[in-house]
Amino acid sequence: MTGKNGAIKLVAGNSNPALAQGIAAHLGQQLTKAVVRRFADMEIFVEIQENVRGADVFVIQSTSFPANDHLMELLIIMDALRRASARRITAVIPYFGYARQDRKPGPRAPISAKLVANLITRAGADRVMTLDLHAGQIQGFFDIPTDNLYASPLMVRDIKERELENVMVVSPDVGGVARARGLAKRINAPLAIVDKRRERPGESEVMNVIGEVAGHTCVLVDDIVDSGGTLVNAADALLKQGAKAVYAYISHGVLSGGAVERIGKSRLKELVITDSIQPTSAVLATPNIRILSIASLIGEAIERTASEESVSSLFD
Repeated sequence: MTGKNGAIKLVAGNSNPALAQGIAAHLGQQLTKAVVRRFADMEIFVEIQENVRGADVFVIQSTSFPANDHLMELLIIMDALRRASARRITAVIPYFGYARQDRKPGPRAPISAKLVANLITRAGADRVMTLDLHAGQIQGFFDIPTDNLYASPLMVRDIKERELENVMVVSPDVGGVARARGLAKRINAPLAIVDKRRERPGESEVMNVIGEVAGHTCVLVDDIVDSGGTLVNAADALLKQGAKAVYAYISHGVLSGGAVERIGKSRLKELVITDSIQPTSAVLATPNIRILSIASLIGEAIERTASEESVSSLFD
């Protein structure tokens, strides 16, 4: 497959090989042969085993847990491609780690998302493609073109296919209202908000519900589920206020610590996440967690980028 910037090549790191294979299948291509392995001392070694000179290369690598290892893999892969004379390198980062460190929370604190953006650029990326950034302004941290894709079209289609009755979209916190409002508008549903206070990192306490949720099927919408505490507490609060059932549609299933068990035992009817982060066996074995694949979405965005067509029109 050839685009306007040379032959299209897909290179995958170790963070999400299943998604990379899905993207390649959508494009009707094979992944470029590459070795990404560890030395005995756990240093990362990369060898690109095909000619990429003059190629338009897309490196598929989420910087999910273990974030530092996967970030270093991405940087070293891009350095290898740059030294192998690839014409253009696009870092395809479905889940952008460190995105929650997008500002200084206090004195003498770093802005780690900006540092990561600098590292990716210096390593050789000519452009970046990612999905549902935690903070949209992170696009401005890069001095190269950056496409922030959205999972909302997949979620909208899935919600409509489920034929849920009397749906109300709910933001699990005030910060996510814009995201929830956008999805509510797409499905012509009302909006509610869960007001919460976070006592300490990784824990959250739901305070009250803003909106009349009684009799509605509530759909919680957010970009990241980490500990799962916010979702579980929000579901309890909504059901206490008379909601018929509570679903959650979340872009990135970080699901750290005991999150999977917490979700499995919760009153959530279903948690729907994308495969931006490769799901663990525990996630796949949990009955009320379901995966939506973003392979076709990213594949289409790659195809449009390679042919110099509009990517934003995917979301019109």
